[in-house]
Amino acid sequence: MTMDAAFEQRNVCVLIPTYNNAVPLASVLHDVLQYTRHVVVVNDGATDGTREMLAERYPQVALVDYTQNRGKGYALRQGFAKAVALGYDYAITIDSDGQHYADDLPVFLEKLKTSPNAIIIGARNMDQASVPGKSSFGNKFSNFWYKFETGLTMRDTQSGYRLYPVKALRDFTFFTRKYEFEIEVLVRAAWAGIEVTEVPVKVFYPEKEKRITHFRPFRDFSRISVLNTVLVTITLLYIKPRDLFRGLKKKTSGKSSGKSAPSSLTPGNRPA
Repeated sequence: MTMDAAFEQRNVCVLIPTYNNAVPLASVLHDVLQYTRHVVVVNDGATDGTREMLAERYPQVALVDYTQNRGKGYALRQGFAKAVALGYDYAITIDSDGQHYADDLPVFLEKLKTSPNAIIIGARNMDQASVPGKSSFGNKFSNFWYKFETGLTMRDTQSGYRLYPVKALRDFTFFTRKYEFEIEVLVRAAWAGIEVTEVPVKVFYPEKEKRITHFRPFRDFSRISVLNTVLVTITLLYIKPRDLFRGLKKKTSGKSSGKSAPSSLTPGNRPA
């Protein structure tokens, strides 16, 4: 079976949100299309010729296009809706800046065989020398609060290379629109009982002067901090008490069932 056929069989597309990354986006698309033709691009209000480049060189990709830049989270949400409308059950998100490698796409499809209802995070090796210090710190910060909010240990909660079960997420109402969305979706999915798991992927960080990033450290880190404050509050006031109550109810129910179930060894239950 070809890789494209595997994507089609599992109803998986590749989703690429982009903003003012026309040059690396073209390279990313070239690489992704070697694996599958099931591609959705969300043009988040780019002003650098992205729209024209896509129309001229990649007319075969499905496009979500709007003129005002709204943020990565908003772009992902629009991409999810487009993927579901096109009949896909899953979307693998890959950044348009060239940080991720298209040859890791098969890793997600392989993991999907054993985790068909999960969000699958492409976990980067954050210990390699090329990883910027602020990225390493931000990831550790995010991992810590994610564990507090969900009880789950993840190595890379900030990776944008992920497989989402978009059909399973379609009834969620998300509130964030910027980079913090990638935290909100992980936490709320875990709260709802959706599995969150990881697979190892490669990552490429160019030299500092050649990096293209739209992450604004102060403003976006502040947004993430505010979101975590809200999520921690909900965790303490609702999620942890809810889970405790469910655990006690399950334990009590199990004991009650054990007491009421007649033993097959009692005289009244012996076969005539």
